[in-house]
Amino acid sequence: MSINTLDINDPMPLFESEWGATEFETRALRTLLGKYPTGVAIVATRTADGRNVGLTINSFASLSLEPPLVLWSLVNHSPNLSVFRDCEYFTISILAHDHQELALHFASARVENKFRGIAVQETPEGIPSIGGAIATLVCANHQQTHLGDHLLVIGQVKRIASIEGKPLVFHGGMFTGLHDVHEI
Repeated sequence: MSINTLDINDPMPLFESEWGATEFETRALRTLLGKYPTGVAIVATRTADGRNVGLTINSFASLSLEPPLVLWSLVNHSPNLSVFRDCEYFTISILAHDHQELALHFASARVENKFRGIAVQETPEGIPSIGGAIATLVCANHQQTHLGDHLLVIGQVKRIASIEGKPLVFHGGMFTGLHDVHEI
């Protein structure tokens, strides 16, 4: 494997304009952000009347270790917005590399009962988690705030579980996996 080096005497290659575009379409920003690979997870909760609700996310991130906080976001026009805004607990199940169909299933608005036929493990808090996920976090619904066109949801991690496995990755509008992973 060769590593490209820059000659400090050569001028830096520039973008289309000197330091990139200051005016751009939403689609251009979305394409650019797609260059950043993310993990894929399913966030789930249970409504007061006992209905399981879940959806695929790739907007998940660690926020703090002390206290243990994570965040994810949900578009403001989601039919599940009030469910996640008002729930007491939710789970985040990080999907394994072979869970592409599961991710698509939970991402589809056409699937009415997303949990039918899906392996689910119930947490002690009474919240569904996805069986076979490589990691699951049980979170108390700590705080939310509307930012732009999304609701930012912050969860305080109450319980964790994990198994060995490689994660499902989303990059460039496609699912992929990690290849040739080496310790640094």
